[in-house]
Amino acid sequence: MRTFTSLSVISLALGIAIASNPDLKVPQCPSKVSTQFTTQIPSGAACPQTKVELCYTNTALNLVFTALGETNFYFDPKQTTNGNIWEYEVMEAFISKGSDDPQTYFEYEVSPNNVTFNAFIFNPSRVRKSNTPFDHAYIAEPFNDGFTVNTGLDKPGKKWTSHSTIPLALFNGEKPRGTPWRMNFFRTVTGPDTFPNQQLCGWKNTGQANFHITPAFGTVEFI
Repeated sequence: MRTFTSLSVISLALGIAIASNPDLKVPQCPSKVSTQFTTQIPSGAACPQTKVELCYTNTALNLVFTALGETNFYFDPKQTTNGNIWEYEVMEAFISKGSDDPQTYFEYEVSPNNVTFNAFIFNPSRVRKSNTPFDHAYIAEPFNDGFTVNTGLDKPGKKWTSHSTIPLALFNGEKPRGTPWRMNFFRTVTGPDTFPNQQLCGWKNTGQANFHITPAFGTVEFI
């Protein structure tokens, strides 16, 4: 019993230490926190710079993605909501409420033509292991559910920016101050000369050419 208690105390102390040093501390809007990434997954080779800004209200997470160094603005104009926009160029957020490595999480993507992909991912292996379940539950009508998105292209400036609002009710997470979250952010880069090959760029390196590695998700706290 004494050994169990000692280990529990140590684990609790470590948990507090980890929770007190998240990778991102997200403030209430209009203040914002910003992060960026410039490397490919998994190689660590250079990738065009991507910026992510976050803040929250009592009812929504606000995300601003900025893709810099863009040359192709490549998308399929025939694709619509929840299509396979990830085959082309997108910026992405994987989001889960709580501190654990998630088995279910929300995947949000936006393309240069303002089309979005919105789905909860069921990934019980946490690493998209072969011969194990991996499934999607789509948000079929995101704009009726409180999502917003506004994407602008700046071709002379070689960048595109997307402002998105994601309702926190999806996560039973309204009034989120003080809550821990897990997130990762990604970008795919391709063009007419390289498609379907892509550069896979990310905030936290998953160690594989696979975004669905939840132990790699960063730690986030809403402050």
